[in-house]
Amino acid sequence: MRKERLIVPLVVGVALLWGAAQYLSSVLFERELARALEDLTARGELAVERSDIERGWLESRGTLHLTPRFGQAWHLELPYVARHGVISTRIDGELIPHLGPDDRRLFGDALPSSPPTWQARYRTLGATLEGHLQLAPFIVSQAGRELDFRGGRITFGGVYGDWRLQARLEPWRLSDGPAALEAGPTVLESRYAYTDAAYHFRQQDLLKVERLTWQQPDLELEARGVILHSRTVLDEQELRVESELTLDRLVTAGQVLLTGRVDLELSRINADALRSVLAVLRTEAARGDAAQESGDLLARLEPQLLATLQDSPRLDIHAIDLRSPMLGLEARGDGALFFDSRQLSELSLVALVDPHEQASEQARWRARLFGDLIWHQAPKVVALWLGLPLDTRDLEIDVVRGRVRINGRPLPPALERFQ
Repeated sequence: MRKERLIVPLVVGVALLWGAAQYLSSVLFERELARALEDLTARGELAVERSDIERGWLESRGTLHLTPRFGQAWHLELPYVARHGVISTRIDGELIPHLGPDDRRLFGDALPSSPPTWQARYRTLGATLEGHLQLAPFIVSQAGRELDFRGGRITFGGVYGDWRLQARLEPWRLSDGPAALEAGPTVLESRYAYTDAAYHFRQQDLLKVERLTWQQPDLELEARGVILHSRTVLDEQELRVESELTLDRLVTAGQVLLTGRVDLELSRINADALRSVLAVLRTEAARGDAAQESGDLLARLEPQLLATLQDSPRLDIHAIDLRSPMLGLEARGDGALFFDSRQLSELSLVALVDPHEQASEQARWRARLFGDLIWHQAPKVVALWLGLPLDTRDLEIDVVRGRVRINGRPLPPALERFQ
């Protein structure tokens, strides 16, 4: 009898523990999802919303909406169902892209196929998320054009404040009559780490395209080993963007037209001003499309956008190393360009897009450019073309108030009109 009397409290205790664990699992999932969406919104590029939210101990559901801050080029809808367990939550969802201002669904309207599905698992104890998305092959034809997409796979995961994404796309081909563009396989590896509200963040991306070809009746280009590595950092003082583009070879007519790499860095974008821009963007996006389309958004953003330039942004060309075996040319150089940030009130972003003031305003912006670059061991044909002595070894390029001089000489008349 004593054992039987102990069974009931034991069962009740286990049930209470299970219920508490279920409740805690659902609460933690909702908390982490809300925090991640808030920080994604704070990043600035996207507006993020949730609709049709249903929260429960055993199951939660809803729909995520991701749209660019401005414009109606696309809209991503992600309905999901989260099934909570004691130690983990399984999430099943769909990926429904909408295109254009008429909000046409890519899968169903533009393509006769169902939207792809995605799955993920959130582990309560470690607060980690791991998931994947499989993209099915499809072919779409319209008005003589055809897109042949051969599928791909995307995996994602991480913890709050540190996310990773890996994508592999099989070769795809876009053809328009006799012209065709084909790319792939393509691999993207990305990592994004940030503090609360994305006040500071660091993002690293590595894009690899194994093969990229362009074909038309009188021309065929094939690029092999295209690699783009970029690193973006927002810290207390500035936003920095470092990029390196590497090309194994560009081939045409059976010969190597181009090979090499370019390494650049943009820095001194004022961090506080950039965060002010993002805050205004979030406010404007919250006001709705009507406010965004009023036409005066750029004027309202202009003070904050100009303030991002107050530290004199700098473009460092760490390395240019390009060779053309076909043409017998080689370009190796480095240098830097600077933007003069004094008296920013004299500049106008609004005038840059005004057809009546555009030309004069562009001249004012060009006059803020200063810098120097050097082309090491320039080919003789380039020196001849520029009117320099044939024994010229290096080209020293100076930029003063937007005007270019090479080895102390102004540009030839044929190039002067491009300034």
